[in-house]
Amino acid sequence: MLPVIGVLALQGDVREHLAAVSACGDVRGVPVRRPSELDAVDALVIPGGESTTMSRLLEVFDLLDPLRERIAAGMPAYGSCAGMILLAREVLDGRPDQKQIGGLDVVVRRNAFGRQVDSFETDLRFRGMLGGPVRAVFIRAPWVESAGPGVEVLATVPQSTITGADAGAAAGRAVAVRQGAVIATSFHPELTGDLRVHGLFCDLVKEAARAA
Repeated sequence: MLPVIGVLALQGDVREHLAAVSACGDVRGVPVRRPSELDAVDALVIPGGESTTMSRLLEVFDLLDPLRERIAAGMPAYGSCAGMILLAREVLDGRPDQKQIGGLDVVVRRNAFGRQVDSFETDLRFRGMLGGPVRAVFIRAPWVESAGPGVEVLATVPQSTITGADAGAAAGRAVAVRQGAVIATSFHPELTGDLRVHGLFCDLVKEAARAA
């Protein structure tokens, strides 16, 4: 039986993430909006969007506590952009009433790269990733301010972007991390057609399914 990977379908690039997961092969992607749908999946993708809105919607749809419990119990999870924010232990520049799912021992800074007009692309060296650099699209993205000892940094921002512009304060900031079965990226791999980040997560899910 194929492992089932859910995509949290409250906001963001749900269709794109479902397509990327399904393209990985040997897994099945399904949208998740209700606790019963969360119960039926082996792993979850948390897409980008507006993290404070997603936080409120998680409570409205009675998903916040069940999702916290599943991830704390070892369910694999991948968060992109706002998903990284929700998975973080602590958020800087967030709203006081914003709720965290947790799962990553990191402190992230919300909208660290600036406003929508400051969105940009660059190529990242991604630890353990074959096939050359990963093209990263940053849209009102967070970055990791600090990470605990159990967190592996998979990618950091280079000194210059693909246009040759200086990355400034963003240079050297962690933008992809992993802690156990939880992965997060500041950027949106679902927008580039490069399936390697989703492939990494799908492989993790398959390994967890075999171990179970």
